[in-house]
Amino acid sequence: MASKNPDMAGYAIGQMSRETGVNIETIRYYERIALMPEPDRTQGGNRQYNSSQLKRLSFIKKCRSLGFKIEEIRALLQMVDRQDFTCNQVHTMTIEHLENVKKKLADLKRMEKTLKSMASQCSRGDVPECPIIETLFKM
Repeated sequence: MASKNPDMAGYAIGQMSRETGVNIETIRYYERIALMPEPDRTQGGNRQYNSSQLKRLSFIKKCRSLGFKIEEIRALLQMVDRQDFTCNQVHTMTIEHLENVKKKLADLKRMEKTLKSMASQCSRGDVPECPIIETLFKM
């Protein structure tokens, strides 16, 4: 299955999934939206990936785990594919993403505070009157 050239090592889609932790359907989706290049096919029609594609999928998985949007990942990959980027450009994108993460964290903290306040008003009684429901209808 694997040849002497490490870039030509063959990986079935199931192996790619196991190696990266990316669901098989998600790998297919990444191919459909052209985030992943179409793999070669065996004579039987099965996808056959190489180590570069495995590395690319790992990159995508890491970006997704850090909350990067598909279009942000696409932009990063296009820069890498064209080899026309500077570290400063990547840094700028990362800082912009970090600012978005900070905004989301602030929103989550506000949500937590509101939910705690609502929950603290609840008597947990056996009657249909519920201050949480009343509060939600007021918002």
